[in-house]
Amino acid sequence: MPPAARRHATSLETVAVTVPEPAVEAYESAIACVCTTVGIFEVDEDERIWRIEGVKDQGHAEPELISALALAALTTGIDATLERSTTEAEGWLARTCEAFPEQEAGRRFIIRGTHLPAEKRAGRITLTLDAGIAFGSGEHGSTRGCLRALEHIAHRKPRRILDLGCGSGILAMGAAALLHRPVLAVDIEPWSVRVAASNATGNGLGGLLTCRHGNGWRTPEIRKQAPYDLVFANILARPLCKMAKDLARNLTPGGMAILAGLLNTQARMVLSAHLRQGLILETTLREGDWATLILRKPAGFH
Repeated sequence: MPPAARRHATSLETVAVTVPEPAVEAYESAIACVCTTVGIFEVDEDERIWRIEGVKDQGHAEPELISALALAALTTGIDATLERSTTEAEGWLARTCEAFPEQEAGRRFIIRGTHLPAEKRAGRITLTLDAGIAFGSGEHGSTRGCLRALEHIAHRKPRRILDLGCGSGILAMGAAALLHRPVLAVDIEPWSVRVAASNATGNGLGGLLTCRHGNGWRTPEIRKQAPYDLVFANILARPLCKMAKDLARNLTPGGMAILAGLLNTQARMVLSAHLRQGLILETTLREGDWATLILRKPAGFH
């Protein structure tokens, strides 16, 4: 039996709330104060509604949980309904491991959960993430596509690197580990910034990642450090189209952009938006239903 299972002789319970985006940070903090494992899931993209789930010992820290939720409701003005469900410890651990096995990405990377024994593989860079993280854990086709794209352009040795919409920080960590260069990692969601910073520290990359909360290209630190030799933007198709002009403006001549978070059916739309800004398609990588575009700014283009 795994050590974590031995610690949970009694049943676990899953506690969850569903809230609009402005309330996510407060409720995530409330649930995290009593749960060691917290996941955040977007359940309605149009309405920007999120579900926050945590796993805890059944009956443990009830006063702390109730107080934390009351504070979240007070500070946000949103009184979320707490949902509970019993979760058997061994079953939950098995599902966690099954949902987040070791992942190979490209030729150089391995993504492993913290629930797996520490192990290094010759010729591979190991990136370790918490299995409770609900985004950017390496199993998604867009994440794997970006890491493959990073390998594809690594020989260019980019110096100034930006991960725009960093999520768990997995792409920023991959770039820092492979290229041994500092990376600016920015996300619009505060909890993503905290997770990325924690992951960077846990992987011994804290000295290379600067994690900041910000709103896209309007973020002061992004403007301060521009232009960039390499930009990751693993977001969504329509936001990528809207930001095409800003991306082109903030790349160095000869600089590269790795764009993902788009379905194969959306690749043409995103590519067209960037071609109109003078960028050139280097190649398209595909992982199942997902496409990753590698774009370059011409050397003589300003």
